[in-house]
Amino acid sequence: MGDPKIEIYDIMACNVYVDYEFSKIKEQHKFLVAFYPVKEAFLPDYIDKIIAYGPNGYKVEFKNQEYNLKNINGYITDAAFNSCWYMVNLPTGFLKEGEYKIEVQCKNGEVKTKSRYQKNTPCETLLNAYLKHRDALYNSYSPSIKKGMPDGTPLKNVKVKWSTLKDLAGVDAYYIFRVSLGRTPLEFNIQKLVWWDNIFVECFSNPKAGLNRGEVTIKTTLKPNTSYAYFVETTDSNIMGQTNICIFQPHQIFTTPNAEQVVTTST
Repeated sequence: MGDPKIEIYDIMACNVYVDYEFSKIKEQHKFLVAFYPVKEAFLPDYIDKIIAYGPNGYKVEFKNQEYNLKNINGYITDAAFNSCWYMVNLPTGFLKEGEYKIEVQCKNGEVKTKSRYQKNTPCETLLNAYLKHRDALYNSYSPSIKKGMPDGTPLKNVKVKWSTLKDLAGVDAYYIFRVSLGRTPLEFNIQKLVWWDNIFVECFSNPKAGLNRGEVTIKTTLKPNTSYAYFVETTDSNIMGQTNICIFQPHQIFTTPNAEQVVTTST
């Protein structure tokens, strides 16, 4: 069997405002390259090198290792979509405006590239609105530590709700939700998500995917008496290559009721 066909799905080269509880440097940027799924193959085995290029000779190399919150550089496998993507976060401030390119060198000699142009004006609009209403946004999430799940809450099709910047500031934005097991923010595991709403895929069937979204329904049935960590990423686009900024809002934690307290439903 020959090598799998490796094709870039899309890329990100954008500013990131990391508002995690443990983030010492909030103004960062990231490079990300997502690939189309490959069948019966582990994509990192076929990657030789991935390099991002930017204005004035800027150059960043991705590492071919599993990404985590400590190394912030590597690949992430997405079981839900049977795909893989590479990401590197740089805690060195925001990007300069200009064209950025990601080049993928495959072990079979093939080279794949994709470029985008970074614009910073949309970043300022979204970030200013977020910072002005940060506390209201943070306190709006439900369920959370402050707003726990009542006894008897069914664990199928759990809804998570929050206020949006459209509600609070009249500013349009897109929202991406991710949840994993976790009792603290540091236990959130992007490699083992319980569920997430991938608006970067959904946008092809729904051009408004994630737009001003203030509620999601978790499509995976949750476990009783279990702690979950989630966070919402706020962006200015639901298309990877058109995204200029991502705002990583602080994590939220909630614990599901005990099994004997859960009401089962047939829906």
